[in-house]
Formats: sequence, C-alpha cells, structure tokens
Amino acid sequence: MNENLRLLKPLFRGLPIIVVIMIISVLAAKKYLNYVTPMYESTAMLKLADVHEGVPGANLFKDLDVFASAIKISTEIEVLKSSMLLEKAILELPFDLEIYRKGDMLSVELFNNSPIHIEGTFSSEKGLDKRYSLQVISNQNYLLSYPNEENNIKGTFGKPLEIKNGKLLITLDEAFIKSKKEVKIIDNYEFEFLSKRKLLSKINKNLDIVPVDKDVPVIRINLKSNVPEKAALFVNKLTEIYIKDYIENKYNAANTTVSFLNKEINGSDKKLAKSENNIQNYRDDKNIINIPQETETDLRKIAQLKIQQTNIKMNLDAIKDLNKYIASGKNDYMDLAANFEAFTDLLSTEMVKNMKKLQADKKDLLLTYTPQHEKVKIIDAKLKDLTDYQIESIKNTEKNLQVKYNDLSGDITEAQKVFIGLPEKEKKMNILNREFSMYEKNHNFLNEKRIEAEIAKSAKIAFHKIISPAEISKTPVSPIRSIIIIVSAFLGLLGSILLIYIIHYAKAKVNDTFTIEKNSTIPIAFTTPFLKNKDSIKNNFLKEALQMELKGLLEKQNIVVISSYDKSSDHLFHSKNLIEAFITQGRKVLVLDITNELDGLVDKKDYQSYASSEFLRYTKSIFLNEIETKIKDYDICVIHNQSINEDKLGLVFMSFASQNLIVLDSRKTAEKNIIKIELLKDEYALPNVWFVLNKVGYNPSLLFEAKKIWNK
Repeated sequence: MNENLRLLKPLFRGLPIIVVIMIISVLAAKKYLNYVTPMYESTAMLKLADVHEGVPGANLFKDLDVFASAIKISTEIEVLKSSMLLEKAILELPFDLEIYRKGDMLSVELFNNSPIHIEGTFSSEKGLDKRYSLQVISNQNYLLSYPNEENNIKGTFGKPLEIKNGKLLITLDEAFIKSKKEVKIIDNYEFEFLSKRKLLSKINKNLDIVPVDKDVPVIRINLKSNVPEKAALFVNKLTEIYIKDYIENKYNAANTTVSFLNKEINGSDKKLAKSENNIQNYRDDKNIINIPQETETDLRKIAQLKIQQTNIKMNLDAIKDLNKYIASGKNDYMDLAANFEAFTDLLSTEMVKNMKKLQADKKDLLLTYTPQHEKVKIIDAKLKDLTDYQIESIKNTEKNLQVKYNDLSGDITEAQKVFIGLPEKEKKMNILNREFSMYEKNHNFLNEKRIEAEIAKSAKIAFHKIISPAEISKTPVSPIRSIIIIVSAFLGLLGSILLIYIIHYAKAKVNDTFTIEKNSTIPIAFTTPFLKNKDSIKNNFLKEALQMELKGLLEKQNIVVISSYDKSSDHLFHSKNLIEAFITQGRKVLVLDITNELDGLVDKKDYQSYASSEFLRYTKSIFLNEIETKIKDYDICVIHNQSINEDKLGLVFMSFASQNLIVLDSRKTAEKNIIKIELLKDEYALPNVWFVLNKVGYNPSLLFEAKKIWNK
C-alpha cells in the first residue's frame, strides 16, 4: 500500500499540470474543430434482382435474363466500383469545378451557393488540377492569379479571359444574387477544374460499397463529402446509372441475340428445307410412301399367300395319295375304299352315291341274271363311265392343284423380292429423318429463344430496386465533436502523466526513505518533516536530539559531524537547530564551523571556525589533537562540515568523527548521490555514517513552486 502511495505522489504533486494540460488539450480540440472541414455521409440501399424471378406472378417475365448467370453480390459491388460506371455518373454531375470562398484560416466550398459562375475550356490537361485564386474587387472586375504566383491578371465579368493552356469566362450569377438578400460578392475566392483522374480518385477515396449481409442481396452505397449535397447527388446518380446501365446492357444483349438468332434461323430454314427435299426426292426415287406400313402390308400378303400355299399343298398331297391309290387298284376300282377328303364338292359326293347305288343294283340283278345279261352289262357300262370320269377328275384336280401351288410359290417369291435392299432403305430414311428432326428441333429452339429475346428487348425494365435513396445529411459524420474532445482530454491526461513521471525520474531525487534503503546500506538516523514555524522546528529537533540519545549517538564528548553532499547550506538548517536543541537540553556544546555559517549562533568561547584557508595545511592528527584538547570541558562537539562535493576539509573531519550525520534533502538531493556517499564511506572507511532525510513526505504543489520561482 505504501509502495503504491509512493508511486502516486508525483501524480498528486503534478495534478495542476494534469488539469492545465487537459484544459489546453480540450481548448485546442475545440479550436481544431472550428477550422477543420466537416465530412457528411449519404447512404443509398440497392436491392439486387433475383435472376430466377421476375415480377411476382408474371410468367411472361419469369427468367427474363435468359442468358444471365446467378447473381454474385461481390461481383455487383465491383461493377458499382468500376471506373466505367463512376465516369458515367460524374459526367452527369457538375463535380468537375470546385469554387471556394477563401478565409484567413479556412476555405469553404461553394456548391450551388456561389455568387460567381465560372466556365473554362482547356487545350491541355496542364491547366487542370490547379487551384486558381480569384479576388473580386468590384461588381465589374476581378483579379486572377495562378497557383504559387503573385502576379495578377485583371479581368471583367462576362468577358472571356485568356490564360495558360485555356480560356475562362467568369460571370456573376444574377439569379442567385437576387434570390439572396445579403450576398457578399467582393471577396477572395479559389477555384479548381478537376481532371477525370483526380475526380475519380477523390470519389474512390470516400466511396464505400458493402453488402448488408453476405446472404442478403442488398447493397449499401456510402459516400463521404465535405458538401452534403454532393454526397447525396452522387450516390443517387450512381444507383440510377447502375440500373440504367443494366437495362442498356440487357437491351443490347437482347438486340444482339435477336440479330444472331434471326441469322441462325435463316440458315436453319434453308437446311430444314433442303432436308425436306432430300426426303421427298428419296421417297420419289425409291417409290416409298411409308416403309413401316408397306413392310407390314407385304408381310401380311406373303403370310396369306403362304397360308393358301399350305392349304393347296395339303390338298395336293391328298390328291396325289388318292391318285396313287386308285392307280394301284385301277382294275378293281369298285373294290377300293378311297379317301375322298380332298373331294368334298357335291358332284363327287353325288357320283359316289350313284356308283354305290348302281353297284347295289348290279348285285340285285346278279341274283336274277347272269353277268352277260344285257341289264347287267348296262349297269357295268354305267359304272365304268362313272369310274373313268372319277379317275380323270382326280387327275385333273391334281394338275389344277399343282398349277395353283406353283403359281402361289411364284407369287411368294415375287412378293419376297420387295424386301431386297429394305435395310439400306430404312437406314437411309433414318439418316434423312434424323437430319430433318435435328434441323427441326434446332429451328424450334431458335424460334423459342428469339421470342424470349424479343420479349427481353421489348421489356425495358430492371428488377434492381432502390429501396432507400440517399438523403442530404444534416449532421457531419466526421469529425465527431464529442469523441474528439474526449479523446483530446484523454490524450492530454496521458501526456501530462507521462510528462510528470518522465520529469520525476529524470530528476531522480531522494524523495523518501525507500529510495535510501534501496540504494544504500547506511542506516537512517532520523527524518525531518517540512517545518514552517519556529515552535514546530524547536519541538521537532528536541525530539530528534532525544532519538539520537536513545540510539546511542550522543555519548559523552562525542564528535558529531553534520554534512551534506552538494552544498553546506543543505545541512545548515540541521546543524543550527540540533545545536540549539542540545543547548536547550542543558548540554555544553562545542561548535566547530568549517564554513563560517554559524558565526554568532553561540558564545565566542564555545565557537571555533576552521573556514580560513590557512587550516588547509593542517593534518588529521593536528585537528584531532586540538579538538580533543577543547572537548574536555564540553559534553559534545558538533562540527558543521563543508559539503562532501567541495572535498577540502570535509572528509578529514568525517574520518575521526564519533558520528557522521549526512543530511539528504528529499526535494534537492539527487538519488545518485546516495551511491556516491556509500562508495566514499567504503573507500575512506568513514566511521558511524548515518543519513538524515530532510523534508520527508513533502510534496509541494507545482503552482506553489512556480509562485516561489516567480517571486525570486
């Protein structure tokens, strides 16, 4: 706790400095704020279009940007920052000329607020980006001067003025002057025509375009300017140009696309017509109507012919078997049991019935007549006729069936010839149809895209939307007065504290007992506070004399040497008051004065001065013998020594002293002197060395010290 208080003592002592520096810092900040140019900020919010959605519920405009890719917010930000878009914006704004009203400490830009109007044409860019001075001396004349030049060119309002690399026309803005009641025309002005490069540089420096959120297609566009109207105008113009540029690019893309598609469609029409003609010519050449239907019809026809052929074949085989059977039993025809499966007609059936009837009648007649009987022979003749007819009919049927069978075989062979070369025809037709289908699909696709592109071309709208236009700012965003004043006060506080501690540690005074104990092994006899009146001085030194006695420093006929390092005046106070305290205690004190500063303090008989230069020839033993001789009649001998730094007789008296009291002043004695005294003690083997700290705990106000210095 004591250590913390010790560290804070310089701070308490320097409190007036802290207050003064903080007040100066705040006043300087306010002065700075009076002359600094404030910056205003305007912000616009722009919602980007979703490429997959158009007007809600309007299918006509859905997916309107048919050739666009998904929107990337960062890409659109870079588009907004592009020099091409910025140039388009500044071309539509009157930012290329800046006019200032010049003051003693501050120049203020006059934007749409100037009583003079300036126009300029330049033959070279050397005339741009230069601050020209203009002094209006009357309502008719003015003086113009080039940058960094004192020569003036006199001009008249309303008349062109030739200058280096260009020509100027300066006029009074009568409409503005009439609109204002009190307008100061005669004044000092400055103006500058900005090049495109410099203007873009100024805008880029203060332009900030960021997304509201990485997943939200909304962009925030900010611009800082010393003129609030400029910031709002530019931000709104940039969003307007962005949307306008988007529509123009979309229209140009759609227009180019329509032209391209028309050209491609014309070529596609020709290819499609050529493909149609190729199919028609091939069909005409190969007599093709419909290959699948024709093939199916031919296959059905061949199948029917083969069915007929199979039926005739079966009948033919049956007739052949019947014919062979009859031929094998020709002489006994009536005894044969022929299979007439192939003869199912009514005539054959009736003939067989008649033959069986005649055969039955013959059997009846043979019961009555002999085989040679006329009636029997008549029946035999009838049977023979029928049999011969039957046999011949079978032969003719066989021939007829064989002819039909051969005809069907020929027809089938002829019908099958249709399928010769059919795979090649189908292949060729598939190739021609595939080519036609490809051209047809391409033709349909191009026509669909042409319709879409024509819709996009006709719809001159954009789905980007300004959801919050920029407004003219009323309050500046920088500098922020409260923050600057607070920061200035804080910096003043830190600076003053730093200054106090730098001075404190640069001075490196003794300050307190801790410093002594830290740098030396020499003990402290006692400490003396800062004393203002005589009573407190007397009482304090009586107390200190008593402390010395209790510590065994005041033995009978002891020699007490009181010294200091820098000046004898540093320990004069202690020498004088300790001697008086000893006398007050009733002690008989011998005073030896090496500096002649105690002359008159005590009686002459108790006082001896060694300040004369003749004593420099004395040795230690001579001094010691004289003192021992004189001290016999006294209780104690007090020697008011020279400063150690003078190094004449000081160390001599210290070398034979019973007690060496070295006075350190907390406000004057340097900390390094403690180490020097320690080294002297060791080097000269000085006996019983004690430190006495004067003005302990004394931290005078800097104002008090300043007053003290002023009084001096």
